[in-house]
Amino acid sequence: MDRSIFAYLKSYLTPSNGARSVNTRAGVERPRSARKRDWLLHHPLLRKYLPLVHEDLVAVYSRDLQKWLIVAPVIGVSTGLAITAITEIVLGKLWPVVLHFYLHHHWAIVPLLVVGFAITGLIMQFLTPDPDEHSTEEVIRSYHEHQGDIDMRSFAPKLIAAITTVGFGGSAALEGPSIYGGGAIGSWLWTKLRRFQFDDRDRRIMLICGAAAGMSAVFRAPLTGIVFALEMPYRDDLAHEALVPSLIASVVAFVTLSSFLGATPLFNFAGATSFGRHDLYWSALLGVLVGLIAMAFVVTFRRSRSFFVKWSIPHWAKLTIGGLLTGLCGLLFLHIYPGLLLPLGPNYEAVGQILGGHHSTSELLTFGGFKLAATISTLASGGVSAMFVPLFLTGEALGTAFAQSVVHSPAIGLYAAVGMASFISAGYKTPLAAVVFVAEATGAHAFIIPALIGAAVAYAVSGDASASGDQRLHEGVKLQELIETPVSEVMQRRVISAQASLTLHEFVGSLTPHSHYEAFPVFDGNHLLGAVTLSSIVRVSSDEWKERTIRDVMAARISRISADCAVSEALRLLLGAHNQPMLLVVSEKGNIIGIVTKTDILHALKIRREAPLEASYATMPKGWDLADGVETERASESR
Repeated sequence: MDRSIFAYLKSYLTPSNGARSVNTRAGVERPRSARKRDWLLHHPLLRKYLPLVHEDLVAVYSRDLQKWLIVAPVIGVSTGLAITAITEIVLGKLWPVVLHFYLHHHWAIVPLLVVGFAITGLIMQFLTPDPDEHSTEEVIRSYHEHQGDIDMRSFAPKLIAAITTVGFGGSAALEGPSIYGGGAIGSWLWTKLRRFQFDDRDRRIMLICGAAAGMSAVFRAPLTGIVFALEMPYRDDLAHEALVPSLIASVVAFVTLSSFLGATPLFNFAGATSFGRHDLYWSALLGVLVGLIAMAFVVTFRRSRSFFVKWSIPHWAKLTIGGLLTGLCGLLFLHIYPGLLLPLGPNYEAVGQILGGHHSTSELLTFGGFKLAATISTLASGGVSAMFVPLFLTGEALGTAFAQSVVHSPAIGLYAAVGMASFISAGYKTPLAAVVFVAEATGAHAFIIPALIGAAVAYAVSGDASASGDQRLHEGVKLQELIETPVSEVMQRRVISAQASLTLHEFVGSLTPHSHYEAFPVFDGNHLLGAVTLSSIVRVSSDEWKERTIRDVMAARISRISADCAVSEALRLLLGAHNQPMLLVVSEKGNIIGIVTKTDILHALKIRREAPLEASYATMPKGWDLADGVETERASESR
């Protein structure tokens, strides 16, 4: 965009090499069209306003959203097809047969689960580099620690392991392999599209984009997929940068799966379509109870998971024990309450059975308890999936029991929906996704307000306990430590600049002693033009470094701030729509006294936590005049 407008106009308005040149002495007159082009090219109005138009266009399209109109649908279609295949295998073919067999042959539950889990353990132990890393946790860890990179060598084994975990009756469902599969597809597509100047930030976006598409497809709920994927990496914030790509990919994935399996909601809640003021109070109380239960469950799960991970026995043996414990949960429940309700497998059928059947409060509470125990046995031992469905199914059982025994209300569906949203919110720390899921997957849109109240209360009561050990608090929360600190305490006082006429090869060669810097002001003589970052240089092929100049890759927009400007304002400018690589810190006289980048702010945070901030400047090289300005090193053209 920086040169395309001028390049086009120049090619169009200037005569080509084949046009006749002006030579009035020889009697050769230039073509009339050429004279018109010269007049237009040098017209004062064009020369005055074209740079302004160019600046406005660069500002409008600074986020480069257009590329996601192509990439996000590709992720959505690919993920939708993959999840359609997995859904058809597990829910269409395998689990109905296994469930029918279990209900008619109770004795087979334990041995078949032991065999299925042992197969899962063997696959994970011998076909993956880390058998304890998979599903939602791998996506979150990749987002935070590996720039969105997922090892595709174990992609197929992990999906097969998820099928054996869920298909044989593990207390889990398909959201785990769906989120992982979509995230892995997004990460893999980045490697194929990197030639089109996709950076590491784009890889993280594509990872979340794929995860949203997977969640959208498996639950036939595109809005749930978007919100859950954005909430998933953090306990109290969103991955905002992935919003638009996730929206596109989720819708496309939903349409892709729906074209094969239909678009009707997975669960249909029949019942009251309204609620009263007292229902809101009861919903808040239900949120308190569910929040406390969810907190106890999450703490127990994290302890159990840690125990199994540290246990020094083969992974397949851990899962064999997990299969035994899971099978016993199902067998004991059927022994106490014979019937069609079974706390094993994906359990989609149990949603309708709890709402449509006549189950006593004791049976519902027992079912919820065995479901949570089976989930811990399945996933803590290393089963490959996630617990979204077990959480909302337990919440439904608790909400229904609450309506029957405490409220004595005929609006069973209302309290079942509130219980669902509350348990998901408390267990996964995704309150928005919990409420949206209840509305989309159940069709219970009238219950959104009570579900919001229950989810919010459960979220608060459960504290920071989360089923995901890799979720983080957003860095923005930690920045409260520096929010009113002046930038003079975090800025770089030693500034290395570059001349715009330097080639990339010359500039990179001059940076050997200063490789720890990542952004540099760009000058034309003494005139400031903008800034250049190492990442913008790396995106250019090294074969072109001797021809391309700093002027070609620099960012023209760079803001100036005073030394007493708050860090919060500096961060707002750095994270704004124009994505400036740095800010210039100037004195009252307009002299440059330093620069500040996002890295400087994060570095100051680290120092603030480890030692007093003043200690960070104790080792600063002597000879730098910080009072009147800053000595500026420039990469000269002779270097």
